[in-house]
Amino acid sequence: MAWNDPDWGKKNSGGPPDLDELWRRFNQKLNTTFGGKGGKVGSGGPTGGSPMSGGKMAAGLGLIPMLVILIWLGSGFYIVNAGERGVVLRFGKFVETTQPGPRWHFPYPIETAEVVNMQQVRTVEVGYRANVKSKILQESLMLTDDENIIDIQFAVQYILKSPEDYLFNNRHPDDAVHQAAETAIREIVGKSKMDFVLYEGRAEVATHAAKLMQEILDRYKTGINISKVTMQNAQPPEQVQAAFDDAVKAGQDKERAKNEGQAYANDVIPRARGAASRLLEESLGYKQRVIANAQGDASRFKQILVEYSKAPKVTRDRMYLDTVQQMMVNSSKVLVDQKGGNNLLYLPLDKLIQSSGAGSTFLADAPPAKTPGAAAAMPAPAAENTARSREAFRSREREVRP
Repeated sequence: MAWNDPDWGKKNSGGPPDLDELWRRFNQKLNTTFGGKGGKVGSGGPTGGSPMSGGKMAAGLGLIPMLVILIWLGSGFYIVNAGERGVVLRFGKFVETTQPGPRWHFPYPIETAEVVNMQQVRTVEVGYRANVKSKILQESLMLTDDENIIDIQFAVQYILKSPEDYLFNNRHPDDAVHQAAETAIREIVGKSKMDFVLYEGRAEVATHAAKLMQEILDRYKTGINISKVTMQNAQPPEQVQAAFDDAVKAGQDKERAKNEGQAYANDVIPRARGAASRLLEESLGYKQRVIANAQGDASRFKQILVEYSKAPKVTRDRMYLDTVQQMMVNSSKVLVDQKGGNNLLYLPLDKLIQSSGAGSTFLADAPPAKTPGAAAAMPAPAAENTARSREAFRSREREVRP
């Protein structure tokens, strides 16, 4: 009310509102609500009401507790969806675990029910939050077995396997998962080399970490089952990233050179082995050939010896002629020294052979002779020279022979 209103006295000429009048109006509204008739109210209470109105009001007042009780009992109904479990507590103590479906328990404060989702995949992030770029160095920096610092971010996904253990054995089970994950990954990284963690062993590190986390959580009876550990990022600290990249490139060059050397060895070694095998086979063939030739020469010598014992002079002459024949086959010029003289007889066998061959070619290519006498007279000088040379050679042989 505006007490400083200049028109207040005019609007309320009778003074401030009467409290009795306000109380009377309130009682009229209350009687109207519970079925009574509104009447004037004196100093002793409401008047003008009938006995029936008081009975109806008493009946209406009796329905209120019943309605409150029904509402209280109805508050005990709850629904457990598929993949969930309901945990019922009686005065804070575990009573039972309910399956999916509509359920009822004694309402609060006697019993309470907590619905736990068993199939929901929960995630805990270690070394970052929401994004790999938003790193938490206190969690991500770890020391390896070879005393190198690496920066690791990974995520752990888990589900529940026991709602009772999840709710009652640990005060903050999600924090327990985070701490167990950090403890497990630090233990594994501390026992591994830097290159193993960063490259070829990332999957193995994640697998071992998941196994170790599960052992820790089972020891604490958290009711949690680790489903997957994902390595989001693993790299050296930013301060040494450039030097580490150079070391990685050097390692790659080393591997490339090693692979090239291995390829060259795979190309050269089979060839060398093939050449060695070929030489071995050739040597074995040469050995067999020499042995066969020696055996053949020995057999031939034995046969000649038998013949020589029968006719020494004839056999000796024959051997001499065969030897001379073998020598003359590879000779193109022969010089014959005469005994008791200073003259050397020169026999140009190559020229003689060429002349005899030229004569044969001339005879083959020449046109047919017109007369038989001319054809018979053309090769006569060459044949005569050849016969004369042979006769001279044989006479020389007879003189030289002992």
